[in-house]
Amino acid sequence: MSNKLQGKVAVVTGGTTGIGLATAKRFAAEGATVFITGRRQAELDAAVKTIGPNATGVRGDVSNLADIDRLYEAVKQKQATIDILFANAGGGEFAPLGSITEKHFDDTFATNVKGVLFTVQKALPLLRDGASIILNSSTTSIQGTPAFSVYSATKAAVRNFARSWILDLKDRRIRVNAISPGPIKTPGLHGLAKSEEEARALFDQMASTIPLGRLGDPDEVAKAAVFLGSDDSSFVNGVELFVDGGAAQI
Repeated sequence: MSNKLQGKVAVVTGGTTGIGLATAKRFAAEGATVFITGRRQAELDAAVKTIGPNATGVRGDVSNLADIDRLYEAVKQKQATIDILFANAGGGEFAPLGSITEKHFDDTFATNVKGVLFTVQKALPLLRDGASIILNSSTTSIQGTPAFSVYSATKAAVRNFARSWILDLKDRRIRVNAISPGPIKTPGLHGLAKSEEEARALFDQMASTIPLGRLGDPDEVAKAAVFLGSDDSSFVNGVELFVDGGAAQI
């Protein structure tokens, strides 16, 4: 590793699995002190052990504002400022129009939109001037996807947060960028299927739509997040960086 994040403090929500865990590992390997969140204590403990001695886990759900407060209180007790914030926590389920329930809508927006908003807003007192905020969006922010409209709407909102917040935070020179993965081999993606057979069929179908002909790996997104969190992207602001094998570009 090149120690691009040496001496920096990073916060990664949803850091116990998938893209969040891969990114937290990359941040730590590049020299950062990392705080991660997760809803399940056993997975959180395992993730901290995997990431290494520079990681701290804080149990919490980003849809619960009290949990976000506890996260930043833990950060405040150990560190004075935050250099990188990756608002990564999110998820969704298939629900075609006609069968969308109020609970499905509320739960998805609570995590993916409300959670992102207050993860960032409540971090503002700890974010140093010139910090980097990374929002985890999705290729669905610009594409239609059958039975995935609620999730897609949340990711379109997240993408617009980046555009709007660079104006709100311009006086502090805080950069805000969205990273938009395509289909990535994560437990969350696997969880969209009801069986192993259905998962294989889903993955094959998704791979067929990607010019590179395969699904992505969480670490490939993590590498892009390191770029956005480091000084290498010092003049990159408000963009949507697709990590999708070209799927959203055709």
